[in-house]
This record gives sequence, C-alpha cells and structure tokens, in this order.
Amino acid sequence: MGLSLVRELPAFGSLRLHAAVAAPGNSAVGRDSGELAGTAPNGVRISTDLAAALEGAGLALDFSSAAAASAHVRACAGARVPLLLGTTGLGPQVHAAVAEAARLIPVLVTANTSVGVTVLEELVRMAAVALGEGFEIRIRDVHHAGKRDAPSGTALALGAAAAQAAGIQPARINYGSERRGEVVGEHEVQFIGPGESLSLGHSATDRRVFARGALRAGGWLARQAPGRYAMGDALREK
Repeated sequence: MGLSLVRELPAFGSLRLHAAVAAPGNSAVGRDSGELAGTAPNGVRISTDLAAALEGAGLALDFSSAAAASAHVRACAGARVPLLLGTTGLGPQVHAAVAEAARLIPVLVTANTSVGVTVLEELVRMAAVALGEGFEIRIRDVHHAGKRDAPSGTALALGAAAAQAAGIQPARINYGSERRGEVVGEHEVQFIGPGESLSLGHSATDRRVFARGALRAGGWLARQAPGRYAMGDALREK
C-alpha cells in the first residue's frame, strides 16, 4: 500500500511526499521510495524513525499493522499531525487511543479507502433503514488467497453499518468469506425478505483504487478540525 501511495501521489497536486516509514528489518529500509515504487527517484528514503518523519509533516497515512496502531496514533497526536488510519483488525486499545487523539488532531479511521466501497456503505445504510428488520442480511466477501482475516474488515464494517441502520444486533448478520487466487476484493450485501431480495455489491480489480481513495480523503482530512472522521465525511465535499 505504501508503494501504491507513492505511485499515485503525483495525481494529487495539493500533496507531496515528506517521508516514508517501514518497520525495522524491512528490506525496503534505506532505499529511495520512488525508485522502489517503480517511478523516478524522489530523494525520500524509507526509514524506521516515525518521530523524525512526523517533524514538519502535514498528514500521516498509516497502513501498517493493528499491533503498531496505538503507538502510531499517539505519535501523531503528540506531533499534532492529522492521521488517516487504514489498518484493520483494531482492538479496544486502538480505539481508546483514537478517542484521545481526536481531541488534538483530525483522525480518520476506515477499513477500506475505496471510494466505491464508501458509496456502497451509504447505500447499505439506506437499504437497511427502508427495509427494516424483517429482511435477513447476508454479506459475502472474496479476497486473494493470502488474506488472513475472514470476514474482512470491509465486510465487518458493512455489517456494522447495516445492523445499526436496521436497528438489529450485529450478531444477526450472516457472513460468508472466500479466499482464492489473486482476487483484489469483492463484497456483496444481500437483503432477503418475503418474496423479494435486494443485492448491493462492489468489485475492486486494481489495488490502486485504495491508494487514490486514501490520498483524496487525506487531502481533505488535513484541512479539518480535531475530531474523529470516516471516509463518508471526506467524500461529501466535492
């Protein structure tokens, strides 16, 4: 994801690369981030020093790991740098850290930075409100064979949105996951009722959509007041 962000960054004129950070032991450390991403060398070498990277930065995009998220959130809050956190599998400790950080900086937490998935979530909310709790809700997600979590973070986010809008317990949502081949990501939400059903879905065929969505939302986030935000908030502004 980091390399995709570097590749897509030139299309976003309001942003420029300030620093690139990877975990200690990563083979990319010390290399030019542009060269590693397959573009022209940009002079920004990948380091392991997050504190130094945040100095003078106006925005941080974090797609690292759930285990590192709490420390990264606190570091961004301490440096007063707006943060988009796109890591999934976040536990209570991370959400507590986000709540504290949101008093000092704008924080956007999302399981999926695709613009299409964000629109899908809004459509799911609308459908759940209109159809009510008389409809069974099923969510299916398909990803590449190497993806570890099932259901995916996106599937769980769609389920949470549907349950909240329908006024039902999240446990009533049924999930089905497939892990095969090189599938980038497919999600389908089904509302099944007496004599009719409704399906809403999204398919990603290129991983660049996640980088483009993150950069678009990040450019918006950098201009916001402290608080917690979602992808939907960023897309409401043209």
